[in-house]
Amino acid sequence: MFTLGPIAFASPGLLLLLLVLPILWLILRAVPPAPITRRFPGVALLLGLNDPESETDKTPWWLLLLRALAVAAMILGFAGPILNPDERTPGTGPLLIAADASWASARDWSARQDRLEALLEEAARDGRPVALVTLTDLPPAEIAFGAPEAERARLPGVQPKPWPVNGPEVLAWLEAVEGDFDTFWMSDGLDWPERDAVRAALEARGAVRVFESPRAVFGISPARIEDGEVRVEVLRSPPAGERPVTVIARGPGPNGVTRELGRTEVVFEAGEATQEAVFDLPPELRNRVTRFEVTGQTTAGAVSLADDALRRREIALFAGRDDREGLELLTPLHYLRRALEPTADLLEVPLVDALPANPDVIILADVAQLAPTEAEGITEWVENGGLLVRFAGPRLAASDVSRLEEDPLMPVRLRAGGRSVGGAMSWGEPKALRPFSSSSPFFGLPLPEDVAVTAQVMAQPDPNLPDRVVAALTDGTPLVTRKALGQGQVVLFHVTANAEWSSLPLSGLFVQMLERLAVSSRPTALTAEALAGTTWVPEQLLGPFGTLEEAGQLAGIPGEDLAEAPLSAEVPPGLYAGDDRRLARNVLGAGAVLAPSVWPPSITVEGLEAQRDQPLAGFLLTAALALLALDILAALWLSGRLRQAHGAAAAALVVVLLGLGTPPATAQEGIPDDVLALEATTAVVLAHVRTGDPRLDEIAYAGLRGLSQILTQRTSIEPDDPITVDLETDELAFFPFLYWPVSDSQPLPSAEAYAKLNRYLRGGGMILFDTRDADVAQFGNDSRGMRALRRLAAPLDVPPLEVLPADHVLTRTFYLLQDFPGRHTSRTLWVEAAPPDAEQVEGMPFRNLNDGVTPVVIGGNDWAAAWAVDEAGRAMVPVGRGFSGRQQRELAYRFGVNLIMHVLTGNYKSDQVHVPALLERLGQ
Repeated sequence: MFTLGPIAFASPGLLLLLLVLPILWLILRAVPPAPITRRFPGVALLLGLNDPESETDKTPWWLLLLRALAVAAMILGFAGPILNPDERTPGTGPLLIAADASWASARDWSARQDRLEALLEEAARDGRPVALVTLTDLPPAEIAFGAPEAERARLPGVQPKPWPVNGPEVLAWLEAVEGDFDTFWMSDGLDWPERDAVRAALEARGAVRVFESPRAVFGISPARIEDGEVRVEVLRSPPAGERPVTVIARGPGPNGVTRELGRTEVVFEAGEATQEAVFDLPPELRNRVTRFEVTGQTTAGAVSLADDALRRREIALFAGRDDREGLELLTPLHYLRRALEPTADLLEVPLVDALPANPDVIILADVAQLAPTEAEGITEWVENGGLLVRFAGPRLAASDVSRLEEDPLMPVRLRAGGRSVGGAMSWGEPKALRPFSSSSPFFGLPLPEDVAVTAQVMAQPDPNLPDRVVAALTDGTPLVTRKALGQGQVVLFHVTANAEWSSLPLSGLFVQMLERLAVSSRPTALTAEALAGTTWVPEQLLGPFGTLEEAGQLAGIPGEDLAEAPLSAEVPPGLYAGDDRRLARNVLGAGAVLAPSVWPPSITVEGLEAQRDQPLAGFLLTAALALLALDILAALWLSGRLRQAHGAAAAALVVVLLGLGTPPATAQEGIPDDVLALEATTAVVLAHVRTGDPRLDEIAYAGLRGLSQILTQRTSIEPDDPITVDLETDELAFFPFLYWPVSDSQPLPSAEAYAKLNRYLRGGGMILFDTRDADVAQFGNDSRGMRALRRLAAPLDVPPLEVLPADHVLTRTFYLLQDFPGRHTSRTLWVEAAPPDAEQVEGMPFRNLNDGVTPVVIGGNDWAAAWAVDEAGRAMVPVGRGFSGRQQRELAYRFGVNLIMHVLTGNYKSDQVHVPALLERLGQ
């Protein structure tokens, strides 16, 4: 390949024909030959006569130049010119394309997929077998190298994972791989301890090329509480120039819908890698926060889920009469205060004043008798979900509480008197604790050797007693008992809350036992030692793009693994539930550092922007044809034939030939109003809004074509071909449904167009806004699609919206659906909010929602891409892979059918007549 500046030639030998141009110039100058001048007197008789056909005596210079340029363009075109050629040495042999595909890769995953596709095209040109591997989801040890076309087919299904690369696992995998191969490494830009060892192992197999994005990676560490303020560490890599960053706290509002609860901005100075975001939130808002996130960063690492460690419980402390004035260490509440003050808000007021505050926990230290009103109030509070913790003491041991019959506010009956060293019912020596049973909430906690019990209140033997004992002494006598009361629990420590009867309050075990009972929560991550013996069930999982997903049927995880095992498919990041509390496992833990990857000088790091070759042969050959056509016109003009009728027809034919290369107009462009009205009203017609992006409009048109075919095959609706609507010129009232793919490049419609749109929405029309970015964003995030939607929809008269409720008629207009996937699978779909007084009627499986059709539906699943078919009925855009991809496309079609049926029939399927059939289908 011959290269000349930014242009290369695939067939440089043809350029030698350019040497013929001077000879061609001489030939054209010699033809026709110059006439010989002969003077004849009779020529005077011919003066004034005009010859209809004339012939020039020599070819004009501009015509010679035109012909020379046409021939030169043909020669250059056939030589195969290429703009910006890839100046590389074609590789040979197997090629491994390794992508980190970690959470940090999610920030620009679309660009990474484009680069991977370009690398596969490069391998296809070189004829190399390829294997595409993600380091966060390693294949078996034997790499299956195959055709690049096969890897390109599965590329849309390759997605990042919400955890970092496991270096030791990658090294072990490489050691088991056999054979030599070159490597293209798609790095996420972050360093990890084994990266150099992995690079060396790959270089030992062959050449290594690295591709990496220069964009900064942002992360956020778990929140903590200091001095009443919530603080989170914001991290970035690499630490470049000054950069402001906004951190948002989100949680459910009073209506249960997730909203922004707090916002703060931090500024990274040049070279600064960490900053601290501080939120000063009142306890009511702080306890509702579910996540912190860095705006504009759609990665799992830029999200920190909040758990019970952030929520400071409100605990009411109440003790019996304290007659030990000045002896602080002997007061019943001293050690409880020391254990709970760092993690909870303490209330020390009379019980009659504490109950209206509805605390999370009430602790009674050596309280024997309660007034009837106090007992009734506490009982009702526990039955509604409260936790009552009681500690024994001299007063409780001397009282008659729960002696003859079990007191509702005591977990067991008590024997008269107590048991102490040297008493009537004495031990020979203080007793230690027995290891906790597997059914106990304290199971797995280590037992300190110095914890001993010298006195306790005794439980009366009872058939229910074994089931209520959660901690016991070595001789089997109960130490802690517990029972359920309504939705709450009552717990009794059979020893005092101070060190008078035991050394338990002096040990760290005392704090851990309170944590296991959900009395308090640590503000920092728990250790494997503290979580030993517990099992945690995943509630919600954190996706690679920072979205929360349902955990499904994933099995529980042992507490030791949840605390310290590296994140993986077995231990994914998310929110986990224990017996009485929740724990978040975030991508970044406390003290995490984002270090940029460092490569040796021998490695050339390339960006993600692929410099694609641009063939110029088509442009040059088209230009040559155009110049030859101009040559024909010039020759006709010089000869005088252009003025004749047949010459004009020939000129028109040339003009038509020149126009063959222009792109055809869209099918609906330039349709008169009366023709548009006839086409739109003869049958049901689906329409989409023209965005000005040719590819986007093509997919939208093809998507509605595919949906129309499905409606014809499966329902009584038989739509005609879809129509492209111009908001500025076309009437919208003809169409019951408009599909509007949101594009950030679409200009704002005029005021007249917005007035037309508002009339359309008020008149019963529906618009489906599709931001097409559900793979990297969720509704409310500051993504490009959301910003474009807010910009385009701001002047529209849009009603209040809510996330599609489970009983909305869209879930059953034709098919029974719970998910609404397109090319993406987000479950977030926004529709008109139900009236505040909408209630479920007895006997009906759903509420009586608004009578009309929701005028606006908003989502980002790119439904048109999933519906799109070409003229032959073949799918145009891949969706998922394998059977799951086919199932996803099928669900997308079903959503489209439900949507159009809802547009045409309204809430017809909410009528009472459908209840028996729906209940049968729902299995009720």
